[in-house]
Amino acid sequence: MKNSKAMLALSGLMFYCAAAGSAPAQAPVKIGVLTDMSSVYSNIGGSGLVEAARMAVADFGGQVLGKPIELVYIDGQNKVDVSSAAARRWFDQDGVDMITDLPTSATALAVSEVGREKKKIIMVTSASTSDLTGKACSPYTVHWTYDTYALASGTGAEVTRQGGKQWYFITADYAFGNALQADASAVIERGGGKVVGAVRSPLNSPDFSSFLLQAQASNAGIVGLALGGGDLINAIKQAAEFGVGRGDSKQRLVALLAFFSDVKSIGLELGQGLLLTEAFYWDQSDATRQWSQRFQEKVGRKPTMTQAGTYGAVMHYLKAVQAAGTKDSDAVMAKMRETPINDFMTRDGKLRIDGRVVRDMYLFQVKTPAESKNEWDLYKQIGVIPGDVAFRPLNQGACPLVK
Repeated sequence: MKNSKAMLALSGLMFYCAAAGSAPAQAPVKIGVLTDMSSVYSNIGGSGLVEAARMAVADFGGQVLGKPIELVYIDGQNKVDVSSAAARRWFDQDGVDMITDLPTSATALAVSEVGREKKKIIMVTSASTSDLTGKACSPYTVHWTYDTYALASGTGAEVTRQGGKQWYFITADYAFGNALQADASAVIERGGGKVVGAVRSPLNSPDFSSFLLQAQASNAGIVGLALGGGDLINAIKQAAEFGVGRGDSKQRLVALLAFFSDVKSIGLELGQGLLLTEAFYWDQSDATRQWSQRFQEKVGRKPTMTQAGTYGAVMHYLKAVQAAGTKDSDAVMAKMRETPINDFMTRDGKLRIDGRVVRDMYLFQVKTPAESKNEWDLYKQIGVIPGDVAFRPLNQGACPLVK
């Protein structure tokens, strides 16, 4: 009898709570981080990127719309089928509202399509293909940190301007590499240069010797590495063994996508002089240094641009949810587009209709061992690329959302 009375009382309380508001209470906001925890991109993102997302949730206050914010993560193994299945399960069964990270272009493109189908927000902070805001754009996908067009506009344009007119590419044989080579080639040709050849490299290649020998035989002055993560590190280390880009070699190595963590792994002895374009470096300002110190205390190393970018993406999303008063994807996307992006990493950034976040990008050069003051002092900034120059003009991307 007592149990029956208790159940009746509880039922009455639940009815009262539902009836008291004008609409049913929303479930908690839930964010999913789909990352690489164990493979070629784990140093770029991985557990450090998950921690950056946690930092954003904590700094926001841990709750929104009156309920605690939930954060989940999974290793997508850089596989399209695994990542797509995880995204569907999160949306259909687990109540996830927004997915972020997505380390490879192929997985980002696939999960973006899942987001389009489910009307759920995808915030890509690591993958780079500019197709995400071009022909494959979605009303629910945000491309946050950088893209292949911006990398080409930075590093490719500067090297060509300095006299690097003949290029040979060693290119990752998947969506990212293809997009990066295409965007860089267009910039090189506009600058009066020429691409004399290219070779494709599978993901996670342990041996770059045949690719490097082909590049060497091309006699091109610039060997452009359209590679990422562990592949880039291996290629640069093995290039030194073949004398490509070293000593009196007439060829120069150029990394079109290199992260801070890559340079740290390569070391200044091999990396010195390398030009690269990034959206963030820990030692740019008091604000970047303060946030990066907090990150280092938790993770044990300085952050990459994608880890810093994920913090900013999660924070911007949560601010939009709060401002909209709902987690409805259309309402949140509208708020994210109308709200300027300002944080330690980005000044007056904006989210365009095609999903592209437009922000300044920076051209860096890797320091020599003699120039470096400590183990994290790796870059010197040599240029700023304004956002409207760094990123593809809105009317040139073939995004169906652009009228």
